[in-house]
Amino acid sequence: MITQTTKDYLVRLLKREARRDGRKLSEWRKVVIEKGIGENAEGSARVKLGDTEVIVGIKMQVGEPYPDKPDEGVMITMCEFLPMASSSFEAGPPGEDEIELGRVIDRGIREGKVIDTKKLVIVPGEKVWTVFMDIYVVNDDGNLYDAAALAAMAALTTAKIPKLDENYEIIEGEYEGKLPLNHAVVSLTAYKAGDVIFYDPTHQEESIIDSRLTVGVRDDGKIVSLQKGMEGSWTEEEVLKNIEFIQKKAQTFIKKVMK
Repeated sequence: MITQTTKDYLVRLLKREARRDGRKLSEWRKVVIEKGIGENAEGSARVKLGDTEVIVGIKMQVGEPYPDKPDEGVMITMCEFLPMASSSFEAGPPGEDEIELGRVIDRGIREGKVIDTKKLVIVPGEKVWTVFMDIYVVNDDGNLYDAAALAAMAALTTAKIPKLDENYEIIEGEYEGKLPLNHAVVSLTAYKAGDVIFYDPTHQEESIIDSRLTVGVRDDGKIVSLQKGMEGSWTEEEVLKNIEFIQKKAQTFIKKVMK
């Protein structure tokens, strides 16, 4: 439980453009990316952003295409906040926060055309590969959106397509090649507390946030997604300024995630 005294202190710090851990307002915590951490997944990655930790696993299954896209494969994104990640997380069906986080990450990847879905067709109009992307929050110390976005992209870079037998059944342990990717996308988030805008908040700093703005940026610099969260407002000038900053900053994170 974060006390009102702590919240007031954090607000005073931000107004002085200072933070409890000594970072600048526009500075992220240390990022550690580990790939290929799951033996039973087609792709996987762990990202630690400060003390925040997110794991993403990729599984491939044979399925049917959507009726309106018979010549494309399918991607399904799910998110789960593990109870051990925070005292505020509970076991059970996905809550609103889990659903929103999953949708934001999914939108960046989908709208960025990251996966070449046309190359996931097995039998046109009948059988395609379905890419299941599962996001697991292992520890929440703030800014799950950026950590999950990095972990998702990192996991996709490691994903492989399983081999199939003559009955279109997966042959365990055998692969045809890597998941076909067109682009890399990273989503970064600006946070607003009062009139102060800053990046990569800790869990304590999130307690004073009024609004957030998540921007998805592709490796070619194109803005592919934009999501405002929470009840606070942004001026047009603030939105444009932060989009421009994120557009540049994202390239640094894309280089990290593609190593």
